[in-house]
Order: sequence, then C-alpha cells, then structure tokens
Amino acid sequence: MMHAIEISAPGGPEVLRQTQRPRPQPAAGELLIRVAASGVNRPDVLQRKGLYPPLPGASDIPGLELAGTVVEGAPEDLAAAGVGLGDRVCALVAGGGYAQWCSAPAGQVLPVPQGLSDIEAASLPETFFTVWQNVFEIAALQSGEWLLVHGGTSGIGVTAIQLAKARGAHVVATAGSADKCAACVALGAEVAIDYRQQDFVHEALAATGGRGVDVVLDMVAGDYVARELRCLADDGRLAIIAVQGGTRSEIDAGIVLRKRLAITGSTLRARPLAYKAALARALRAQVWPLLEAGVVRPVVHRALPAAEAAAAHALMESGTHVGKIVLTW
Repeated sequence: MMHAIEISAPGGPEVLRQTQRPRPQPAAGELLIRVAASGVNRPDVLQRKGLYPPLPGASDIPGLELAGTVVEGAPEDLAAAGVGLGDRVCALVAGGGYAQWCSAPAGQVLPVPQGLSDIEAASLPETFFTVWQNVFEIAALQSGEWLLVHGGTSGIGVTAIQLAKARGAHVVATAGSADKCAACVALGAEVAIDYRQQDFVHEALAATGGRGVDVVLDMVAGDYVARELRCLADDGRLAIIAVQGGTRSEIDAGIVLRKRLAITGSTLRARPLAYKAALARALRAQVWPLLEAGVVRPVVHRALPAAEAAAAHALMESGTHVGKIVLTW
C-alpha cells in the first residue's frame, strides 16, 4: 500500500484528502517510480472541481507530473527511456502523480537535469511539454520573432518566457500586478504589461513599433481572442491552450484574412503516447542542455508536504504565486 491524495467529491480544496491505495504495478511499456515530489497544475484544480475527468483507464488520483527514482521496469522499457534502475527521473503522466508511487509511460520519462533537485524536477514536465508543443512545434516561434505570453508568472508563463529568450526570441508578457510584471522582466521579458491597468493590445503594438507580435500563447480565450488578433503581425500565430476567460469568442474574420493569421488550439493529456514520447525526445535534446547550463531554470514558488495538498490548491487559486507549486513526499 501507499499514501496518495484523492478527490473525495467534486468541490473546493477541502475535498482533497490523504488516503491509502494499492501500489501500482507497471504495465508493459511503463516504469515504476518512487515519487519524491509532485507538481501541482491548473488541470488538477479543474479535475478536483469535476470539470476535467481522468481519461478512460487512467488513475483517478490527480497529478500530471512528478519526480523520483526508477524502481522497476523491463530492460526494453528502461532502454526506451534512456534511464536505469535507481536513476533520478521526472515524468509526465495522465494521472496518479499525487502518490508515493506512480507508473509512467517509458517514453514520457526523462532524467533529472544535472544540478536540479527533485522538487525542481517535479515542476518541469507539464509546463515544458506544453510550451514546447505549442510555442515551438505548432506555432513555430523563430529566433528574432516576438512572443506575447499571457499569465507571465504562471507555471506556463515562466517557462515560455525563459525558453523563448533562450532561443533568441523577444517576449512581451502580461501579469496582474507591478510586482508580477517585475518578475516577468527578471525572467527575460522585454516588456511586461499590467493587464489590470494597461491595454495589452496597445502595449504590444508599441513594443514592436506597430508591427505586432508573431506568436501569442493564450490561456484565457474568451474576449481576449479578438484583441489578440489585433496585436498579431502579418502571418502571426495564435496558440490557445486554455479557456480561463470562457469558451466563446467573437472575431473579425477579415483580420484573419488580411493578416494571414493561424489560430490553433490543443490539449496534451489525450494525445497518443507516441506523440508525447516525441515531445520528450525533443525536450531532452534541445531543452535539457539549457537547464543543465542554467540558461533556463525552474521557478518553484513553494513546496508543501503532500498532506497539505488542499493548501497547495488554495494557493494556486489565489493567483498570488510566481512559478510552480510542488508537493513533497
């Protein structure tokens, strides 16, 4: 048996409770990991509220990322992941991350970058997979281009700012206070916009000399979409990854035509294992060296004991954090 955090019923943070569950057994193609730390992400909050049910066959235990030690796996699966028994790893999973043990698809297991702690490593998979997929593979951000990142101090935001800068792009970020804007600039954003006080369309156009940004990473949607189209440059790309501002958007299709814009949307959880394994290989080859060199760094706002998962969720929903929140075992 093992300790785990379960959702006792849909609701607020208080519905999270520590429980006992059978230790998972790795299936073919999986590695068993003794978990040291579990990342907390907004999809976990949605699952807790009953708005983001687990995939068929996936664990009902929340948690999409973790770090720990490999304790079991077939030789061919260890080889596929490029790790060995006893190695420190981090992994992206479809559920089950809030537990002392977790089985992870071998293709989604990555070694902990040299120099990082388990807490730092647990903060990586969900946001790095998401940002790499949307900003660099789908939207194809290039060196010298401009990226607009909403929620610049969120887990996604701090990752996107740093990766874009490391790969030679320019960054405009939005955040909800002067302190958070300062944090965005410290991470590498050329311009940080307090969306409560400033119009991000006007500021993004001003930052780019009226040209507009090349890529927008949007976790808001809703009425933001129409505004984002106005601040995109010709041949710009809008990547929608969440709908915190609502699922309904009204746009001027004429702008899309005149500027030759591309609007994309994606979720990662339901993508095939092979697709996520390809993302993992790209991260290991192109991003892990940046982490090991200190060019890109994890930003962990706070680590709490797993038994305080409710407090971790309350902190996330407060919106006061900068970077990631992590549970420790």
